[in-house]
Amino acid sequence: MPGKILKQTFMRKTYLLIIAFIFLQSYFLASCNSGDKTAPTAIPSDSLTIAKGEISFGEKCSSCHNFSQDGIGPQLGGITNAEPLSWLKNFISNPKKVSDSGDTTAAKLLKRYKVLMPSFDNLTDAQLDELIAFINTKKKHVRPAVKEDSGYITNPFPDSIRTSDLVVDIVPVTQIPASSSDAPVTRITKLDYEPGSGDLYVLDLRGKLYKLINGKPEVYMDMQKLEQKFINQPGLATGFGSFTFHPDFSKNGLLYTSHAEPAATKKADFNYPDSIPVIMQWVVTEWKTDPKGFPFKGTPRELMRIDMPNGIHGMQELTFNRDAKPGDEDYGLLYIGIGDGGSTEIGYPLVSANADRIWGTIIRIDPSGNNSTNGQYGIPPSNPFVKQHDKNFLPEIYAYGFRNPHRISWTSSGKMLAVNIGQSNVESVNLVLPGHFYGWPLREGTFTEKFFNETGRIYPLPPDDSIYHVTYPVVELDHDESTAITGGFEYRGTAIPKLRGKYLFGDIGSGRLFYVNMKDLILGKQAPIQKWSIDLNGIPTNLVKLSGKDRVELRFGKDSKGELYLSTKADGKIYKLVGAHLKS
Repeated sequence: MPGKILKQTFMRKTYLLIIAFIFLQSYFLASCNSGDKTAPTAIPSDSLTIAKGEISFGEKCSSCHNFSQDGIGPQLGGITNAEPLSWLKNFISNPKKVSDSGDTTAAKLLKRYKVLMPSFDNLTDAQLDELIAFINTKKKHVRPAVKEDSGYITNPFPDSIRTSDLVVDIVPVTQIPASSSDAPVTRITKLDYEPGSGDLYVLDLRGKLYKLINGKPEVYMDMQKLEQKFINQPGLATGFGSFTFHPDFSKNGLLYTSHAEPAATKKADFNYPDSIPVIMQWVVTEWKTDPKGFPFKGTPRELMRIDMPNGIHGMQELTFNRDAKPGDEDYGLLYIGIGDGGSTEIGYPLVSANADRIWGTIIRIDPSGNNSTNGQYGIPPSNPFVKQHDKNFLPEIYAYGFRNPHRISWTSSGKMLAVNIGQSNVESVNLVLPGHFYGWPLREGTFTEKFFNETGRIYPLPPDDSIYHVTYPVVELDHDESTAITGGFEYRGTAIPKLRGKYLFGDIGSGRLFYVNMKDLILGKQAPIQKWSIDLNGIPTNLVKLSGKDRVELRFGKDSKGELYLSTKADGKIYKLVGAHLKS
């Protein structure tokens, strides 16, 4: 199995690392701003200030930064000795302003990571001092030398994605209330429908599930009130992670949610060696409620609890196959997308390496059963690892080898698709088949990922690639176009004939919009990607303009009729796709 090969590789690499000489890692940029570096006495060093800064770092920074290796953003060990204090404060407060000023360091950061850090201009001088005081306690990371060849790939897909003539007309649907004065003002991530009534619901990660009543959002469920241990920090996706209604909700009143709680709140059903830190836990809950009740009142039943080594790549997808009918093998089975918890970024790639662990997987369970280890849910007998001779394989797993299976959907032909958010290079759409291995952390898209090296570089596939049994994406794009993919549905409505036969998806940060033709989604091939544009009230526009933010935080949604929606977390707005035409 891929995990066994990975473990053998890990042991060989570890041996080489032990015998290799030790060197001091250079900071994340080859050159720094000119000017005096920060004097040690200029940064507070008292324990209270540092403790406050540690809390702030966990809430605001840890989802993108650590102190050992690059992730979504650069590792920050030693930064206070590399940059002037005034620069650090200005950049944290308003990175766009610093970047627009022509600052060379900011320009290099943007070129390297392809995304602008969000602003924290709401932080006071005292809060900035606290944050920097904590960062100042973390020195340059000392790391064993890794022999590095020069064959890495700097630009996976040199050709730019073509902008098609397709223009989609959108109309405003509603405005979700601000859940914080901090940017983004909302954290809306999912729009879905109740299958009986067709009513639309919108989720804010900070804890509220809204029902759209006559187009207006009304609070249906408040997780902060329902779960005393609920947290929505740290992490870009920490909080009220996902929700889904049972296909027969109108009769049985069953609703499923995922939410985050602090580490060690309760004993986890899935954990890892205690040498690896536990930062938080994800919890899946079944709620029994009155299908016609509003606002929500219900009785919870915990299905599972999972330890996580970081605040990112958690549990962002719960869903049912809505095409399955009563009597079908898939009817009433709950699919859950579980990320790797950032384990590879912080140096523990083996957490998500094999089908004997739940991280980096899509699992499928029967909420009405009880033959799981904890007795709270069932294992469908048709799951691919139920009858495996290796008893260590988790029978819950449907497919594995994902970094962050962000969204799952089904096509009109019955295919299951999942978008996978990549690390530093490649975003992908995957055709999901039971029991298949999708590569992470050995692969990022159709490239070799050298996770032993903190640079996040990728390389061509090895000559013996077939022994790893990787199922590769059917769609992939690099970070010149998208730094974090968001799915994404096949258009299955009737209002916009020009969208039929297309799978629409986008980039979370920039709000760029893409599509592929469904007929091109073939295993072993890469579907050609095209961009599409939007009009609002007949005027060409884009989501950056509409949200007023460079980071729009795009998501897609779908209603019971197959019509599609766009939402932008930055300003809490939701739009519906209502028509399409070709550019004249």
